[in-house]
Amino acid sequence: MRILHTSDWHLGRSFHRVSLLAAQREFIDHLVATVRERQVDAVLVAGDVYDRAVPPLAAVELFDDALHRLADLRVPTVMISGNHDSARRLGVGAGLIERAGVHLRTDPAGCATPVVLADDHGEVAFYGLPYLEPGLVREALGASAAGHTAVLGAAMDQVRADLATRPSGTRSVVLAHAFVTGGASSDSERDITVGGVASVPAEVFDGVDYVALGHLHGCQTIAERIRYSGSPLAYSFSEAAHRKSMWLVELGAAAGAAPVCERVDCPVPRPLARIRGRIEDLLADPDLARHEEAWVEATLTDPVRPYEPMAALARRFPHVLTLVFDPERPPEDPLASYAQRLRGRSDREIAEDFVAHVRGGRGPDEGERVLLGDALEAVRSEETGVGAAGAEAAVEAGR
Repeated sequence: MRILHTSDWHLGRSFHRVSLLAAQREFIDHLVATVRERQVDAVLVAGDVYDRAVPPLAAVELFDDALHRLADLRVPTVMISGNHDSARRLGVGAGLIERAGVHLRTDPAGCATPVVLADDHGEVAFYGLPYLEPGLVREALGASAAGHTAVLGAAMDQVRADLATRPSGTRSVVLAHAFVTGGASSDSERDITVGGVASVPAEVFDGVDYVALGHLHGCQTIAERIRYSGSPLAYSFSEAAHRKSMWLVELGAAAGAAPVCERVDCPVPRPLARIRGRIEDLLADPDLARHEEAWVEATLTDPVRPYEPMAALARRFPHVLTLVFDPERPPEDPLASYAQRLRGRSDREIAEDFVAHVRGGRGPDEGERVLLGDALEAVRSEETGVGAAGAEAAVEAGR
């Protein structure tokens, strides 16, 4: 059986205020074309269909279009809810939608109720484990503790118990939305830490033929049978080096056979680039020409913040989206405490030293020194006025 494993669509998400709806629509086109051209037998979506619990209307319309197109192909689809989804909202109408071959698994109580499909070699049981918030599902699953490992372990115990009742040789696939130990995270995933531990060991999933994971946005292999498809699009600059793809998985003819997995690349709407340096260098360096049509994150190392840097960068990099300032600074004595560095210095000298510190060594010019002096004098005058007023009040109270 040939299955297409994908996850983390995050429909409705933007990229630094740039709408990704057109790119997400292009991905759905690519998904449907892959299903048709590669003769896929089942599509798996391992959670985070939407980017938030109440998605915008345009995202809902795109999801509706995806469901209709997959149903028209008569290729079964199994989906679970992720930590970004509202499980209840995503699962509305699941019973009716199932008649069209789209199987939504959003209720933790249904972890051990598989979608059973068949090919020439027998049955394959697909178990959907939606994102399991430990504090909310511990009691329902009979978990021994309220951590991710405990609740996923309890859910997998139910899966293995159900699998044991099925005909010998039944192959099994589990969809789960979790942070499995060994996975590499990025900046765009919402933290699911509970009690200080978010990850679960891969051994939790022992006993099944393939585990289709969602949550982490980088495509990666945890073990031969345990894989993340990653998100189809980049959702943060930390994913600039990611190769966005889906897994095309060929299950073996018998239970226990190793799956054959192939990466299918996703379309890239616009590449990402992270550039760093002084603004004059970034604007002149010929090696950066390849990034002129990319979405750009620029880190400026100028000791003094340049004037209107975004406008200057946009003239060469019209799709620059974000600026980070990390000015070059001279080394400081690591053994000198803050108090030691200030000892014996006047307020004005301290203020001027601070300006030099944040500018990477360049202190205030003459005009700025005058402004600093005026500001310090104003503060002193105010403090003196408050003191005099307090003394007059004390004398009046004594009378």
